[in-house]
Amino acid sequence: MLPQRRQRILAAIVEQYIETGEPVGSKALQNLPGLDVSSATIRNEMAELTAQGFITQPHTSAGRVPTQAGYRYYVDNLMQPAELGESDRRRIESGLDYRSGDPEQLLQTAGEALVDFTNFAAISTTPADEHAVIKNIEMVPVSPKMAMIVLLTSTGILKSKACRTDVPITVDLQDAFADIVRRNFFGIPLSDVNTVMIQTLVAGLGAKALSMSPLFVTIADLVEAASVSEINLSGQSNLLGYKEYNDNAGQLLDFLHREEPLGMLVSSGDSDTGIEIRIGSENRYKELENSSMIISKYKIGDNATGAIGIIGPTRMNYSKLVPSIKYLTDIISKFLSDVYEEESSSDEEES
Repeated sequence: MLPQRRQRILAAIVEQYIETGEPVGSKALQNLPGLDVSSATIRNEMAELTAQGFITQPHTSAGRVPTQAGYRYYVDNLMQPAELGESDRRRIESGLDYRSGDPEQLLQTAGEALVDFTNFAAISTTPADEHAVIKNIEMVPVSPKMAMIVLLTSTGILKSKACRTDVPITVDLQDAFADIVRRNFFGIPLSDVNTVMIQTLVAGLGAKALSMSPLFVTIADLVEAASVSEINLSGQSNLLGYKEYNDNAGQLLDFLHREEPLGMLVSSGDSDTGIEIRIGSENRYKELENSSMIISKYKIGDNATGAIGIIGPTRMNYSKLVPSIKYLTDIISKFLSDVYEEESSSDEEES
């Protein structure tokens, strides 16, 4: 641990640099509350912090700016999370859409609320739960030989896809489809629906196999889509307004369009719940060396997890952003858990 006075100076440098974006000199620190020391003493402490790698001097005559190590020490040891005011709570809540009861819609609007609140890029993932079960499957005819197949899971995820059939969609075909779905799909885990299962089911349909096969292949596609956590990214153009990205804006935006590494970054972490702050090279990719990610995990029921967070320059107001993201995560967790419990209670009543 750093000596107390050095900690106070480091915290002040980090906080002033976050606020102004300008290197912090010793004169700016002289009037700090509780720091009744000479300018020479402050300069000596700053020299020690520089030697230890917590701050750096961009130019010979300039003040100091935090390094990645300085931000990390500040976040882990010195940061005092700000209290989230009522106006900020209302601003976050007003950006959310609860009306549809759709988890994916809620997460999309939550990301948009974060973009508005932070002026950074926001990222979220839909719930991924291999233990989720099929709650309902419906077929909605849209033309004589085309129907929309709709899948609902126990975690509230709703997926739909158009399916073209080789025969007209009659009332008899709809009734037969509903009966087969009810007997073979309702209440089974998503992980149980695979190619072998679909092939076995279709093979047992006899004369109905030709007319039913496209419908059940579509169900398999929907199950696969519902089983995979989707990544939602918004507000990435905001990052173009920060000077930290003047040299690599194009590379950064290109990276943010690559789902695989971005998904790995969001899903990785030491814990299933809570907030994780990753600074600079801790993000593992060169394109994010000037960036920080604040990622908050949510949990639904016992198994389903997802994440929501922000991407922005390392010069971000961590003490304000952490409680804001935590508050938003708590709202999402409660909403999605309520959806999960409602679906579970409905299943118990039906059984």
